[in-house]
Amino acid sequence: FFFLSEEAQRCPSLKLTPFAHMALSAKDLRGKLVGVCVSGGLDSKTVSKRLVEEGVQVLAFSADLGQPDEDDIQNVSKRMATCGVETVIVDLKAEMAEGCFDVVRCQARYDGGYWNTTGIGRIVTCHGLVTAMQKRGVQVLSHGATGRGNDQMRFERYTNVLAPSMLVYAPWRDPELLEEFPGRSEMVTYLSKFGIEAFVGPKKKYSTDANLAGLSHEAEDLESVQTPMTIVDPEMGVWPKDAPDAEELVELTFDGARCVAVNGKRLSPLEVISLANTIGGRNGLGISHALENRIIGTKSRGVYEAPGMELLGRALEYLYQAVLDRRAAALFAHLSSLVSNQIYDGRWFDPATVAARKAIDELTKTASGVVKVGCYKGNIHFHSLSDVAASLYNEADSSMEASDGLNPVSSQGYAEIQAVEARSLALAGQIAK
Repeated sequence: FFFLSEEAQRCPSLKLTPFAHMALSAKDLRGKLVGVCVSGGLDSKTVSKRLVEEGVQVLAFSADLGQPDEDDIQNVSKRMATCGVETVIVDLKAEMAEGCFDVVRCQARYDGGYWNTTGIGRIVTCHGLVTAMQKRGVQVLSHGATGRGNDQMRFERYTNVLAPSMLVYAPWRDPELLEEFPGRSEMVTYLSKFGIEAFVGPKKKYSTDANLAGLSHEAEDLESVQTPMTIVDPEMGVWPKDAPDAEELVELTFDGARCVAVNGKRLSPLEVISLANTIGGRNGLGISHALENRIIGTKSRGVYEAPGMELLGRALEYLYQAVLDRRAAALFAHLSSLVSNQIYDGRWFDPATVAARKAIDELTKTASGVVKVGCYKGNIHFHSLSDVAASLYNEADSSMEASDGLNPVSSQGYAEIQAVEARSLALAGQIAK
């Protein structure tokens, strides 16, 4: 559902600026219009104000991804206004819902089996903000990702493929800013000189990144593997032990691997994801832990929440089991792994990802039907499948009792054919005993 910008499509041999592959400093940005990706927090305020004081023309951009931890996205504009910066809020909730559907269709889970929520969120954010920046003549995109994580690579790769002539500034890889602001207290002190309200606040147990698909918690106390994952206070639901004692039945209707109705009510993708989050959250679904492999080669630890993705994804998996034959299922598993890694690595628009997604679309186009599941204390129980026109399951063929299905006598010929190869391998000494 995302497409390359016109600039990227029409400029296969685009001549890059001298700075295109160089690390920019704040001084290099003088005289340029810089689009700063902001959340309205301490880092966003500090970088934006510092660039303004450097004589840089700054325009802030923030993505509305349906973040569960943001009560009012417009508050971002109010917080950034104190720095003398205008903020453009880009509503991407519908696009984020489509991204969730793509991840569910592809069953795109990463290390430890957690849903690729942050990775798809960066795709939606970058595509939406870069497009908005291009419309306003922005020359440089500035992101607040650290020099030790994944997001720096995602933001920069997506900017490069969507807008090849747009430069990228990474303030937390700028030696001058790193020296000037080694910690949060220095940021507070700097902003206070301009009368900008900011405070360090109590030390957090972990940091959180959120979007409609889910939450990722990491850093601080979670960096120690001696710290249990249960220090996290779920924001999208509850821990399984705190979920209701009664199983909740949910009926999900799929059409071509897309959930179009919940409990018989037809809904938009955004409504489906929102309702699935509510149902899954209250039943303790989708909380997971991972020691994952980062893009840059290090490992990081995270605790993840994705209640709606877990509910929809597991239900769709039951449907896939009915409509995919053995070889199609094996191919799907390979493509699913490839797409998941590509999402994680910031390679959504790469040819390999596009081709894999098209193949998945073809494999799953018959995944239509109604799946009923039970949600109970972090678990999803299969209840029934109905109206699955493309189902390959035939109860009569599978029955252990006498039936009108597959004639067991006819299996004799197949067994004899198999025996030819088996005996040849044994007689040739190629069987390990």
